[in-house]
Amino acid sequence: MTNSGGKVAIVTGAGTGIGRAVAVTMLRSGWWVALAGRRAELLEAAIRSSGAPLHHALAVPTDVADPAAVDALFERTRAAWGRLDLLFNNAGTGAPAIPLEDLTPDQWRRVVDVNLTGAFLCTQAAFRVMKAQSPRGGRIINNGSISAHAPRPDSAPYTATKHAITGLTRATSLDGRKYDIACGQIDIGNAATEMTERMAQGIPQADGTMAVEPRMDVQHVADAVMHMASLPLEANVQFMTIMATKMPFVGRG
Repeated sequence: MTNSGGKVAIVTGAGTGIGRAVAVTMLRSGWWVALAGRRAELLEAAIRSSGAPLHHALAVPTDVADPAAVDALFERTRAAWGRLDLLFNNAGTGAPAIPLEDLTPDQWRRVVDVNLTGAFLCTQAAFRVMKAQSPRGGRIINNGSISAHAPRPDSAPYTATKHAITGLTRATSLDGRKYDIACGQIDIGNAATEMTERMAQGIPQADGTMAVEPRMDVQHVADAVMHMASLPLEANVQFMTIMATKMPFVGRG
């Protein structure tokens, strides 16, 4: 089925949290969205909650660390709607919050595989589609996180991959220029999702104390991504930070 001129997006990690909020907002705004994530039932629930026409959405169970699964995601999207205008690289995972020296190689590799290699594989697949389509080009938005700037205690794998996403964003932005592919990064601090619920009870701080941290409505993040996505390809938000105003990030907390 063609999309009759509508904008087409792929959102990874779309079953929960930030990915779900972005995918639902895009569907409600008239985009055609392929929702990728590990659990089909959560993707389908997100589509239903949007109230959008069912033919505007695809639920595609995907492990972004698997090259074959990524290729299948992009081919299914292209076959259904003929093009790709936006990729939101959002899928991510973390390791247990344990001392760095106690992490296993497998725990390290899993975070790298999902957060970094997964984003690279999706970026690579997006390039192939966006280069070949007419009109040519598109936009890639990477979810970098506040952890792309500063770590939390016991977060070496997650922090390392999010710093690496910044490098991938810059390289993608440069390499995409000749193909009319724009790439930007959104760094998010304390959006109210399932992942940050523990902040309401208190989480470890750099000085060894425990503290409750303020959170913000995840819809603000979705709206920010929509702003980035709505720009013409001649303009790009290279980096955006959106965070709960009173979270302990700027200064010394």
